[in-house]
Amino acid sequence: MLLTSIIQGMQFDIVQGDLNKDIKAIAYDSRNVTKDGIFVAISGFQFDGHAFIHNAIKQGASVIISEKAITVDKGITVLKVANSRNALANVSSNFYNNPTENLNLIGITGTNGKTSTTYFVKSIYEEARKSIALIGTLGTVMNNKVVKNKNTTPMSLDLQYFFSEMVTEKIDNCIMEASSHAISLQRVAYSKFNTAIFTNLSPDHLELHKNMEEYFGEKAKLFKMTSDYNIINADDYYGQQLIEMVKNDNPKLITYGIHSKADICATDIHYAFDHTLYTVNTPTGSVRIKVNLPGDIYVLNSLAAIACAYSNGIPLELIQSGINNIKTIQGRFEVIYEKDDFKVIVDFAHTEDALQKTLSIMRPFVKGKIILVFGVYADTSENGTEKRQGMGRVAAEFADFSIVTLDNPKQHNPSIMINETTEAIIRNNGDFEAIPDREKAIQHAIRISKDNDMIVIAGKGHETTQIIGDTEIPFNEKEIILDALAEKVSL
Repeated sequence: MLLTSIIQGMQFDIVQGDLNKDIKAIAYDSRNVTKDGIFVAISGFQFDGHAFIHNAIKQGASVIISEKAITVDKGITVLKVANSRNALANVSSNFYNNPTENLNLIGITGTNGKTSTTYFVKSIYEEARKSIALIGTLGTVMNNKVVKNKNTTPMSLDLQYFFSEMVTEKIDNCIMEASSHAISLQRVAYSKFNTAIFTNLSPDHLELHKNMEEYFGEKAKLFKMTSDYNIINADDYYGQQLIEMVKNDNPKLITYGIHSKADICATDIHYAFDHTLYTVNTPTGSVRIKVNLPGDIYVLNSLAAIACAYSNGIPLELIQSGINNIKTIQGRFEVIYEKDDFKVIVDFAHTEDALQKTLSIMRPFVKGKIILVFGVYADTSENGTEKRQGMGRVAAEFADFSIVTLDNPKQHNPSIMINETTEAIIRNNGDFEAIPDREKAIQHAIRISKDNDMIVIAGKGHETTQIIGDTEIPFNEKEIILDALAEKVSL
């Protein structure tokens, strides 16, 4: 494709070189550059792509897009831009022929509930015989093929490639998790969204966004990128703010909720440990819904999916079947083992709000104790301290016994992470033990448990690795749990 076509719509200054070049590929990692390619130099959090420009040229780059002044051979075309991430999104969309113009793209954002909602939407669309792909925390799913994503929402170049593959494979719809990082870092820029869904907002990722207002502001941007529908949780405080923000915009506003007045609402709710029954009420009818996951969390997440499907014209009987078809979601209140009243559950709850809701769901069905194993990933800033203290408070108030361990400590000081969490438990009169080694912490929970107890392993959910320092090691919680149970039985 000609460079002039690829840079259509991009604001830039020509530093040097020819725009009439044939381009074969685009890369933002110099190691992936190929002959006659564009290299987009991005100033990252750990590495600055501008430091690898000469490597990219050696690899065959004929065009450099840069935010900074650089000096290279005269044969190389250099385009200077204000924001390389935005430029990457722009050229990527153009290079793949703007694929979202040929998709019904649904974006979902919020602190918690994104993954389960995407799977509810996917199941409903499949029940309605509508082709649909999924992009999110558990990977990119197209025609039953799963590709692991490095991030919840891939980089814009990878994202546009996936979209183009969907178009090639004649997939008409895509449901995608749009993280706050992705919105802030321009990964979803130049994507045409038909529908946006808002689940909820509670403190998380404040190492990037600094405060809740900034965090909310990034999430809200998605709802200014839609053409057809904005679907918002009316029960959420920030959802109400978002409703006020977009209620006069052209995309139709659809609200959902349990406790607040909403277009799509749940009534007559019956709770059980392994499912929830409720009646969903819509402007054109009602139907009984069975969600095979417990608690209001999954009532709300299924309502979001129902609102999306309903607004896109899918009949209620197909919506009903689609929700019921989801029997479990990896790492989301996933029961790994159960025998009578004893259960071991793995859950992705990694925020104060999510952990409190998970433990609250369990409480009415526990005959013994709730034993919680958890760690808190957050940096060592003031916001990170607040998150650890908040989750420590929840552990003290909602679990009977907590084993504080590590999540993905990465580069941060493990002692600080453990100590700040346990200090909060002590302050709130909780009972706990600290075991930094996560595998040993899980094993200890199994060892001390009794027949009527419920154990919840929180924070990592579906993840099968643990990141300590720069090293990512295999870490499968399901295998650790089953091995520990087998060892306990043999004693």
